[in-house]
Amino acid sequence: MADEKDNGNEGELELDKSGKKKKMIIIIIAVVVLLAGGAGAYFFFMAGDSSASQTELDAALDSDSGEDKVAKADSGAQLGSALYVPMPRPFRFNVPGAARDRFVEIRVQLLVRGGGNEENAKMHIPLIESTLLGVFSQANADDLATSAGKVSLKQQSLAAVQKIMTDVEGDKTVEKVLFTGFVMQ
Repeated sequence: MADEKDNGNEGELELDKSGKKKKMIIIIIAVVVLLAGGAGAYFFFMAGDSSASQTELDAALDSDSGEDKVAKADSGAQLGSALYVPMPRPFRFNVPGAARDRFVEIRVQLLVRGGGNEENAKMHIPLIESTLLGVFSQANADDLATSAGKVSLKQQSLAAVQKIMTDVEGDKTVEKVLFTGFVMQ
């Protein structure tokens, strides 16, 4: 009888072992499927972007007329790549207002085209800073409180910087004056 009891237990142990094996196989298959799905998603998103963007570029170029292509190629070669020259320090100054004086802090970057213009702008940063500070100090707090006043200040800054760079280098050098930070208290 003892032998019969042992034989019955062995059958149960074999069932438990085969159940564990099935669970382990299912877990392994699930992990493999997840890894394969992750790898497929990676290749789809990484490889798909460059080919899609190239296809879109080709379609855009085909839709342009021949004259537009030549004009775009000429302006692109003439303008060069956009480079941004940050001013090393923010401009901090006081401006008078109708009710009270205000403190202003402006962070500025210059948009230039091409490496030569970037080098010219970097070489003359102290002169550009001085010019910008002169323009900023003539501002009025009431004007700077409006978006039209900020746009006007940008235009005045650009005109002054282009004038001084034309005097020094013989070329405007700077295409835009960008305010990357503007705080008025």
